Amino acid sequence: MNLGRASRLLVVAAAALVLAACSSTVTRTAGPGSTPKYGATTIVQKGDTLYRIATDNGIAVRDLAAWNGLAPPYTIYPGQRLSLYPAGGRATPSRSTASTTPPRTTTPGRDAGPARTSPPPASAAPVNSGVDWKWPVDGQLLSRFEAGEPTKQGIDIAGTGGAPVRSAADGTVVYSGSGLVGYGELIIIKHNEQWLSAYGHNRTRLVAEGAVVKAGQQIAELGRTGASRDQLHFEIRHNGKPVDPLLHLPRK
Repeated sequence: MNLGRASRLLVVAAAALVLAACSSTVTRTAGPGSTPKYGATTIVQKGDTLYRIATDNGIAVRDLAAWNGLAPPYTIYPGQRLSLYPAGGRATPSRSTASTTPPRTTTPGRDAGPARTSPPPASAAPVNSGVDWKWPVDGQLLSRFEAGEPTKQGIDIAGTGGAPVRSAADGTVVYSGSGLVGYGELIIIKHNEQWLSAYGHNRTRLVAEGAVVKAGQQIAELGRTGASRDQLHFEIRHNGKPVDPLLHLPRK
């Protein structure tokens, strides 16, 4: 292993340890070492991590995660908007690494709306998204969404390898790759500033980042990359937070 690769691996390992330490679900204002940027937000770019965004902006990783309602596995997506300050306006920095408010429950996700310091953040996503959703594949439902369960942030739909995977709505491809562990060949489509959809375990990706797609347009071939059988893993996210796709897809 050359020195450059070894250095990169050490950086990745250090970032993973920092993110693992962020599993606390207590509400935070601003801990030591954080300088909130009130009113400022940032858009996640390809290759960004929560650790990198936090350090680039002079914010403790734990604070940035709490302000945006992020919990394990801290998945963030390109095109996601993160708040660089706690909700509720200018807050008084805390003297300790966590406030004394009682623990709150958060739902795993990469980008959610700004967290409120009190009461607990993140109201439920509106059932009427304003997006005309369509089923991305035809097949039997294998697994349903479960709030708070990291391995069930969407639904799994059975299918035959090579079957067409279609965009669930009009939008722009913000990610097309295999860099997110557990998703295999993955496509993420941004439909507007609040809503994303994700399509995992594809055999072949047919669209590149930046492509503008229409609802029903084929974007991939169904497969089993990162899965034990042919299936599509499908997620809908509101402000980066996973929501139950069955509340938005047409009834079958």
